[in-house]
Amino acid sequence: MTQRRIIDLSLAVDRNLPNAKVDPHKSIQVEGWNATMLHLYSHCGTHMDAPYHFLPEGETMEALNLQACCGKARVVNLAPIEPAELITVERFQEALSTDLELGERLLLRTDWSGRYPGGEYRDKLPRISIELARWLVEHQVRLVGVEPPSVADVNNSEELTDVHQTLFRGGIVIVEGLCNLDQIETERCEFIALPLRMVGGDGCPVRAIAMVGSEEPIPTKSFGFTRQ
Repeated sequence: MTQRRIIDLSLAVDRNLPNAKVDPHKSIQVEGWNATMLHLYSHCGTHMDAPYHFLPEGETMEALNLQACCGKARVVNLAPIEPAELITVERFQEALSTDLELGERLLLRTDWSGRYPGGEYRDKLPRISIELARWLVEHQVRLVGVEPPSVADVNNSEELTDVHQTLFRGGIVIVEGLCNLDQIETERCEFIALPLRMVGGDGCPVRAIAMVGSEEPIPTKSFGFTRQ
């Protein structure tokens, strides 16, 4: 056993998740086993976008470089944040404790997941400005994870397209709909978010986690016994 802690950053897939349908399909009483039928929108809940989502020539889900989806990440604390706030480069830089290094994975904490599943969660979301999107590309960021269901205003098609296309053309992986970033007590963590290997996929729900703490073994005496 180790002292490493795993924090689940994923919204639950249940009957309350918009654009998700979870129905019983088989039962122990009838067929001898339980099975469920899932109908999931490719961008429901905690999910990852593929470049093909906004770029006709973009990579589809099965072609994504999984190395970008796993590794060290930095939590950038932007909380508290205002509804519909446009996150500028200046606002972002003020939240950084140290200069951004090339190739970082960034998790943008806004505490916006606390608004789920209310109407503001989708329609008043804080979002990345086009200037910040370009700045992140200039700094060769590998991955951006956000708590709102999108990195841009879902009710503004021009902004939505421009921000997504800018990030995708810059080689940045986008993860949306994260939660529990406030439970990460350190600025750095190990982050994993893996999609299904969907051929031709434009997006996919993911199970996103953060790992924090040491991998050093916990002394067995802490549990009242001695290993033989």
